Amino acid sequence: RYPLAGEFSMHADLARVTRIPADWGLEIGLLAEIYRNVSPKRVCQVDIIDRYEHKHQPLSPDDPSRGLLKMGIDICKSLFRNLASEGVIFNEGVFNSLIATYVGTAHEMLKRYEDDAAINGLVFDRHAESLAVETFTRAIRIAAETFLKDPLGIPLIPSWDRVTSAIPRILDRLREAVEEDNKS
Repeated sequence: RYPLAGEFSMHADLARVTRIPADWGLEIGLLAEIYRNVSPKRVCQVDIIDRYEHKHQPLSPDDPSRGLLKMGIDICKSLFRNLASEGVIFNEGVFNSLIATYVGTAHEMLKRYEDDAAINGLVFDRHAESLAVETFTRAIRIAAETFLKDPLGIPLIPSWDRVTSAIPRILDRLREAVEEDNKS
């Protein structure tokens, strides 16, 4: 239902070579890293509970440093960077087409959701939903502009292989620190 929606596990060998994003692009970036490092046949998703608690965020349409606007920007940047690393070429024209397609599809869906709400006797706040579409459009636009200026973006958190190469005894030191902490 929700690929890598915050909880995941992996074999230690895979954990050693996987770099992890440090922003809201975590799930997309981690999925891309996993698919880059292993055969899709070795990836599975298992539901561990029936009810998921989502990390709710305010829409934050005027502040790209927080809320769903920040999440949307980070997720789009991660998606663009991972697609580019697979050979997809992005330019201003591609992003303009993407934004136009998103806006058109979103407005079609607004009408469908409004009709569904009416049929089911539910309240539909067209203004709030339209504001969400505008906010996510802004997220795509900001992410696209950021990507075009800096296609690499912020580096991923290094893999454990890289960390142990730079600090050879780090795993032993980490284990010792945990054991010491557990004594208290």
